[in-house]
Amino acid sequence: MSDRVFNVLFLCTGNSARSILAESILRKDGGGRFQAFSAGSTPKGAVHPLALCTLQSLDYPTEGLRSKSWLEFAVPGAPAMDFVFTVCDNAAGEACPVWPGQPMTAHWGIEDPAAAEGTELEREAAFMTSFRYLKNRIGAFVNLPLRSIDKLSLGARLREIGRSDGANSFRNDVA
Repeated sequence: MSDRVFNVLFLCTGNSARSILAESILRKDGGGRFQAFSAGSTPKGAVHPLALCTLQSLDYPTEGLRSKSWLEFAVPGAPAMDFVFTVCDNAAGEACPVWPGQPMTAHWGIEDPAAAEGTELEREAAFMTSFRYLKNRIGAFVNLPLRSIDKLSLGARLREIGRSDGANSFRNDVA
């Protein structure tokens, strides 16, 4: 069996919460089989403080996490992506850059915890809910037989993961 490491990019418009959570979760739960990245179409420029607090409280890595443009991954010399997942409906509907190597894509949209209103506890709960949904989806993803499944079946499984618990849309647009 190959020791190949798969590159995975999580996209969201602001790259401050959901895509950041997903990047950290895959870094830890990917078992060294994945290199995780995140980016946004119009990045906020800073990671949401509650995203960092959520990750730290659950012992997930936060080192090196930053809000950045997806254009960083569409230039010569950038890592070639094997998988690109949109985690918000806005990013799924936007015109994405052309990704070299034609990565597998799927939409895994969930509610934006950064948009949650209410008390501090309610806002923290929104981040925990987003974390849980992303962790479940990423868990399903890392357990797929990536080296032995055909591309058509893999695409269907990736879209199915996006329709799992927490989806705020049953649209599964290709990123």
